[in-house]
Formats: sequence, C-alpha cells, structure tokens
Amino acid sequence: MEHLERCEWLLRGTLVRAAVRRYLPWALVASMLAGSLLKELSPLPESYLSNKRNVLNVYFVKMAWAWTFCLLLPFIALTNYHLTGKAGLVLRRLSTLLVGTAIWYICTSIFSNIEHYTGSCYQSPALEGVRREHQSKQQCHQEGGFWHGFDISGHSFLLTFCALMIVEEMSVLHEVKTDRSHCLHTAITTLVVALGILTFIWVLMFLCTAVYFHNLSQKVFGTLFGLLGWYGTYGFWYPKAFSPGLPPQSCSLNLKQDSYKK
Repeated sequence: MEHLERCEWLLRGTLVRAAVRRYLPWALVASMLAGSLLKELSPLPESYLSNKRNVLNVYFVKMAWAWTFCLLLPFIALTNYHLTGKAGLVLRRLSTLLVGTAIWYICTSIFSNIEHYTGSCYQSPALEGVRREHQSKQQCHQEGGFWHGFDISGHSFLLTFCALMIVEEMSVLHEVKTDRSHCLHTAITTLVVALGILTFIWVLMFLCTAVYFHNLSQKVFGTLFGLLGWYGTYGFWYPKAFSPGLPPQSCSLNLKQDSYKK
C-alpha cells in the first residue's frame, strides 16, 4: 500500500496541476505536428511500437473508450459523492460518460462514412487496378482488395479526447481528503494510479501515431475532432447550468455553482 500511495502522490503532483490542463492540449497539437514532420522528412526505423499488433495497441488503444469509461465511472462516483454527499449531483456528473460515449460514437461514424465515400477498392496496396464492382470497404476486403479513402485518424481523435477528459476529471483531487484507514482511501488511491497510468499510455500511443501512422491531414483532423469534443464539453457546455457540470472543487463551492443548480 505504501508503494501505491507514493505512486498516487507522484501522479497527483503531475496530472492534477492546473498548468497540465492548460497546456496539455497545446502539447498534443505540437507533438502531433512535430511527429508528422519527422515521419515525412526523416522516418524513424521500425520498432515494436510501429507494429499495429503491439500489446498496447491491441489491448488498450483499440478499446480506449471502454478503459476510460470503466475507470472514470467509479472515480467520478466516489470522489463526487465524497465531496457533495448528494446522489443526484453524482448521477448528473456521471452523465458526462454518456456524453463522451455519444461523442465517440458520432465521430467514429463520421470518420467511417468519410472513408467510405472518398474511397475506392484497389487490387494492391500500391493502388493499382481499381475494382469498381466493390462499392464498400467490407466487400473490398472480403474479396482480397485494398480500400483507400480519406482515413481520419481515429487514434488521434480518441487518445486526445480520453487524455484530456481524464485530466479534467482528476482536478477534483485538489479537494479530496480521505482517512488512510478508510476503505475509500484505498479505492480512490488505486483509481488515481490506474487513471494516471492510462493517461500516460494514451499520450505515448498518441506520439506513436504521430511518428508512425497516417498522413498529416488525417492526424490534424483527428486531433481537431478530439480537441473540439473536449472543449465543446468542458470548456463551453459543462460550465453552464443545464449540463452535467464540471468536477466540484469543494463541497461548499459545489453547492453554490450555477452549473449544479436544481
């Protein structure tokens, strides 16, 4: 438990700072542009992380929203109830996960449709010999063809959105104080460590996407959608009264905030 608490203390000092929430979006944009430039001008040699079958990509990134959802759900519930003591407010805050799910579903559907309507089926990865009889990506792949369209980076979108959402929700830790002997302390400490590790995985894999996969325009659009999903909620909608609201900063402030009025 002592090692877990040390790790939690380190993560609190890193991810909970206001400066991290302020500058992480800019850092992601800068790293995406720098990584894309490196990929075009001086490609890095292939590595384990450049293989799409690497463990982090297969078991984490491919299920990024599921991991984020499953860890944020108990974290938001425990920390928000600890600060407010109001089940109604906790349920209202948990609706952020439903909003996030809607954003994930809508954006990935848009990406899929764009790739479909801008794509064609080819006989080889070199884009030779168009197979006009295959009008969908699924049908093309089933017949051994290669579909090529404008493939907006889903990784850039989802990793940006998930990392920023976790950092926003962890800001509540400024006010959370628990008794070390209480089971709540153990639960929150464990969740903080898990969410912190998850955030570092998302940022690492975002960097790998920047230097190994997609072209610049595909990553720009993907990252832009992730930033819009984050800012449209936490920056624009959630501070307003009729919304899931922002993470409470203290019990007294939470009861006074307009965004939590009944």
